[in-house]
Amino acid sequence: MPAEDRCDLLCLDLPLAEELRARRLDDRSARTAAAFFQALADPTRLTIAAALIGAPELCVCDLAWIVERSQNLVSHHLRALRTAGLVDYRRDGKMALYALTGPGRALLDHVEVGQVAGG
Repeated sequence: MPAEDRCDLLCLDLPLAEELRARRLDDRSARTAAAFFQALADPTRLTIAAALIGAPELCVCDLAWIVERSQNLVSHHLRALRTAGLVDYRRDGKMALYALTGPGRALLDHVEVGQVAGG
């Protein structure tokens, strides 16, 4: 019995396949993109990043309030987003402020939160 997710016949469209193969992501780009997506794969991190779309920057206190999580947990997730290059960080006195980076904003511009959630 053939598997439903495989072709039963080799039907390669060689010109198209070669064109797409020549334009595919190189390994380094694929790893970088995968790291971005992995960082957003956690619901809390995605919620934090989505909150940052609405402001130039937010402090950890604001983000904790917005996402209804503890500051320690939000800080933990923000470190992961920073490591992935999706958010920037700066200190202003005793405040820790975060903002989306260019790549972070570009990636989240493609996430329609209402659509993803079925709304």
